[in-house]
Amino acid sequence: MVLLGFVSNITITSRTFSLPHTSTLSRLRFLPSSHQNFTLAGRKDLVIRAQNFGVKSEPELIDMMESGKELPELNRNLYPYVEPYSTGILKVSDIHTIYWEQSGNPTGHPVVFLHGGPGGGTTPSNRRFFDPDFYRIILFDQRGAGKSTPHACLDQNTTWDLIDDIEKLRQHLEIPEWQVFGGSWGSTLALAYSQAHPDKVTGLVLRGIFLLRKKEIDWFYEGGAAAIYPDAWESFRDLIPENERSCFVDAYSKRLNSDDKETQYAAARAWTKWEMMTAHLLPNEENIKRGEDDIFSLAFARIENHYFLNKGFFPSDSFLLDNIDNIRHINATIVQGRYDVCCPMMSAWDLHKAWPEADFKVVADAGHSANEPGIAAELVATNEKLKNLIKNGH
Repeated sequence: MVLLGFVSNITITSRTFSLPHTSTLSRLRFLPSSHQNFTLAGRKDLVIRAQNFGVKSEPELIDMMESGKELPELNRNLYPYVEPYSTGILKVSDIHTIYWEQSGNPTGHPVVFLHGGPGGGTTPSNRRFFDPDFYRIILFDQRGAGKSTPHACLDQNTTWDLIDDIEKLRQHLEIPEWQVFGGSWGSTLALAYSQAHPDKVTGLVLRGIFLLRKKEIDWFYEGGAAAIYPDAWESFRDLIPENERSCFVDAYSKRLNSDDKETQYAAARAWTKWEMMTAHLLPNEENIKRGEDDIFSLAFARIENHYFLNKGFFPSDSFLLDNIDNIRHINATIVQGRYDVCCPMMSAWDLHKAWPEADFKVVADAGHSANEPGIAAELVATNEKLKNLIKNGH
């Protein structure tokens, strides 16, 4: 969200930085003596911090500083692990059930976490992006993923089914509206859900933008990212005979849907390991080992491949960009790792150009994963900023 008239909303960071307009900076010369010795950079930092704590106008900032009030820094550290205070299984179709859980403050501001993949499922660490004293934190496993059943099932499993499930869950939990948080495929689903139900969304936090366009699929699965990770690519490539390599998504689909379970598992391991080896700027062995888990890999690979083969079930390649007007009014922040290989920055940039009203934060020293330090810090800080805006009635 842009501070009225005096802060631009592009950030390039391993430390947050924005550009206040000179009129505001010059007026900060007239602050009380304790604030008069700011450098230009210090004044910029002051304006950014004011924005983060819900200050909406130049007069409000000047009045606050003239009164001698100090602005605290936003928390940028992950919160401690918390346990759910309630869990459940919701039947969403004649064959599908989804696992859901709630943690944090039962009377707090609701936020729903949309996991990646599709097929990735949720983990306890997903709760740590949110202040548990303020937020009512809702996690759920999408169809076929995690603890939802049937495991790795592709029947009745489309983007539009998942959007319906989010609404069913919101109604089941008796939540009028909520903040939506999603990264990677979760950003895709968050955009699609918000565009379908903009009146149910109080704010959007998007990370590692994936718009599910052909050029994004081709980049990662048809040889583009192999230029950066040729060593990891070889294992993914070599599972497929040379005469089938004109389209790896098609070739893997045949194997992931084979009647032979071992063929499915072998394809699932190769598909999943390729993504896990490229998801961090620096190799993360714990993440890579997830590719060796047949249960996790089967859901992750089968469901991802199913969605990508079907172009996300969107009616056009640019569907999400074409419908930005539906959500232009929503407070939103885009967080993107500069060196994201899975979801390269071109997609976040295209989203930013179509939606300049949203804050855009580029983490200069990060790849794709939400668990990289710079990205995690920006995600926590963004939730803190939205928390402060809500507390201040904005």
